[in-house]
Amino acid sequence: MTVTPTDRRPPLGDLLRTWRERRRLSQLELANRAEVSARHLSFIETGRSRPSREMIAQLAERLEVPLRERNRLLLAAGYAPAYGETDLDAPELAAARDAVRRVLAGHEPYPAVVVDRRWQLLDANPSLRLFTRLAAPDLLVPPVNVLRVSLHPEGLAPHILNLGEWRSHLLGRLTRQVELSGDVELAGLLRELRGYPCAQPEPVADLPGPGEFVVPLRIRSAGRTLSFFSTVATFGTPLDVTLAELVIESFYPADRDTVAALRAQAAEPAGD
Repeated sequence: MTVTPTDRRPPLGDLLRTWRERRRLSQLELANRAEVSARHLSFIETGRSRPSREMIAQLAERLEVPLRERNRLLLAAGYAPAYGETDLDAPELAAARDAVRRVLAGHEPYPAVVVDRRWQLLDANPSLRLFTRLAAPDLLVPPVNVLRVSLHPEGLAPHILNLGEWRSHLLGRLTRQVELSGDVELAGLLRELRGYPCAQPEPVADLPGPGEFVVPLRIRSAGRTLSFFSTVATFGTPLDVTLAELVIESFYPADRDTVAALRAQAAEPAGD
């Protein structure tokens, strides 16, 4: 008998149980949240009952399953995927693409990047060159992973004055993402990044220093110390996998010297 990819697909019950355990919920807790009986949920997980498409969607919503994985649940139950995955350059996403680029342009002269679920660079504004010109050229060959560029010993890491603090912050974000998504490629990236050298202490928890209100990124560039904090934006009600996984991270100057440096960079001729 020839084994097809469909034959190797995990049963729906196993996938649901994995997500439930990842969210640290008992069957009774999930059943209450989804307004179904614990007995019915047990039957679904053991394969004794085939849930409707609507029931799968309801359970996935209560488990906060990413759209990509919701499609996987539907396929495992024999249903067609509900959420499309449209190329970002496709005409259908023109309005969303325009919105993203407006955000990038409006953030000038401060750096901003657009990344996908695996932290690969999709777009950026010209001010990002403040960071990229500090990294080795081979790290900037597409596909560019912004976490790798940030923490690699030939990337930004040697220029980050508070590397231990910033590294702990980034690895903490990635760890939480791996725990929430179960993404094996992200888990591999986490192992890689943890293997990069760091001579500074890495705090277990983010604790503010004097006058700090966010975890800062402090970089030494061209003999100047620049300080930033960042914000993260996502689409509020995505129904497409691509948009659901899109993240815009915007960096803001944390002091007047950094504001002046960024304005000076913006006045430089293109290509400098």
